[in-house]
Amino acid sequence: MSLSVRRRPLTAALLASTTCLGLLTACGFSSETGTETGSSGSKASAGGGSFPVALTNAWGRTEVKEKPVRVATVSDGDTAIALALGLVPVITPDVEDGDQVAEYKQRAITKLGEKKLKTYDDTDGTDYEAIAAEEPDVILGVNTWDMDTDYAKLSPIAPVVTFADKKQSDTLTWQERLKTAAKALGLTEKADAVIAANEKTLKDAAAAHPEFKGKTYTYSVVHPEQITYMSYADQDPGVFEQLGLVKHPRSKNYSANKNGVSLENLDELESDVLLMTYPFGDEGLLSASELETNKLFRSLGVVKNKHFAVVPSENTLASAIAYPDALSAPWVVENLTPILAKAVAGK
Repeated sequence: MSLSVRRRPLTAALLASTTCLGLLTACGFSSETGTETGSSGSKASAGGGSFPVALTNAWGRTEVKEKPVRVATVSDGDTAIALALGLVPVITPDVEDGDQVAEYKQRAITKLGEKKLKTYDDTDGTDYEAIAAEEPDVILGVNTWDMDTDYAKLSPIAPVVTFADKKQSDTLTWQERLKTAAKALGLTEKADAVIAANEKTLKDAAAAHPEFKGKTYTYSVVHPEQITYMSYADQDPGVFEQLGLVKHPRSKNYSANKNGVSLENLDELESDVLLMTYPFGDEGLLSASELETNKLFRSLGVVKNKHFAVVPSENTLASAIAYPDALSAPWVVENLTPILAKAVAGK
């Protein structure tokens, strides 16, 4: 439903909602991926694992001379990319807010033969000295909002792989970020395999649950200031729609800049299936118990007929839905489909 970037605390992550994609042609430059290709025999692209690789980004030009072995990351999303490509980063930022490492990410770490990753404290931003001490061959920064500050200090340490345009910090899909990183790492085929596997996971889940197909849904987040209509018409299709659900026709009345639902208009949430999440707990506009005992909310057909469900935030499921990354799809499907199945069945 949204992008995979340096993971902010869930409360902030669920305030955002956007996504998009691209590639390149010979002897040219892609504004989407920032990759330059060479002319007449030059091997500047890592499509087949050839080096050197030249990458143009919003801050300059990066050249990766040899296939990287030691990879550092500057965001949670970049760490997911490295792990998905089968690489254990030499150093990563720690998990924000003292949270546990997401279960799906820990699974990948364990599968690669590690118990935990080496991390630096990023409370005050990127720790350049800690990264430099690990002597990385390359630094992945395709999932960060901090590159404006970081690039000048990271680029003397090692080649920095990042986006071609500053706006892309918020607009690239996880697939595009993965492909950009894979070019620099000489792992394009591996990236394609990861994307195909994730797509298959979603297709298989949709096929296993034909009852989802065509059901309208509303997805809402209880923020401190408002109840937010997250599944507005222009919101890019996310996991709900990949599993067969469709946005309610009422979604056309909402947008990224007009997405608040007042307590007097809770009937705007009416749909075949209603999904809510409460990432702020008692600091939200109202708690789960306060909303779910509200007379107007309880009068909604979708609630009375038990087609209402809560997407948990404490286990990072809501965050993984809002910010999909290269590792999350199988775990999201595993955890979300039982919730959806009960809601569609009215159980």
